[in-house]
Amino acid sequence: MKKLITLAMIVILVLVTAPAVFADAARGQGVYMNFCAPCHANGIAGAPRVGDKPAWSERSAKDADVVISNAINGYQGKSGFMPAKGGNSALTDEEVSAAVMYMLEQSR
Repeated sequence: MKKLITLAMIVILVLVTAPAVFADAARGQGVYMNFCAPCHANGIAGAPRVGDKPAWSERSAKDADVVISNAINGYQGKSGFMPAKGGNSALTDEEVSAAVMYMLEQSR
């Protein structure tokens, strides 16, 4: 009986959180498509192209919070430059975070 209750609680937790996870993924993809893709789809200014595993491997090895912080605050790297929030100060930190997570997932 205890195992059944535990299983039921896990199922409920998954059902409750799944829409939020999918919403974040969709939002991240939308932000990427609208604001990040001009550079990250074409490698402009040294931006790693989404899906290019070798280009993202060093970033993927870091804590995601570091990569997100660099995207929010800007970053000057060896091979390029990332302006704060991709040069769009109207983006929220949450939108940038969602886009970074989307790009990381697409590049693993």
